[in-house]
Amino acid sequence: MKAILTIFAGILISASHLFAQHDKIDVFPAAPYDRFIVYQNLIIFWIGIIGLIVIIALKLREITRIQKMGIDKEEKDIPILD
Repeated sequence: MKAILTIFAGILISASHLFAQHDKIDVFPAAPYDRFIVYQNLIIFWIGIIGLIVIIALKLREITRIQKMGIDKEEKDIPILD
């Protein structure tokens, strides 16, 4: 029983470090030039995502146009090349 209480107390003491206040960690660099590079990369990233969404929307619009025209269906009267 004494060993279990000792192990439990050790776990509680080691877990107390998890709740201790840590030093402030800077997410963005302090130098203005490095901060500019981070923001520039974020802008390029979001422009890329918006571009991909536009491309997907155009492809979906093209698919609906093809389906309305009936090109995707097989025709039975088409000539067969021998």
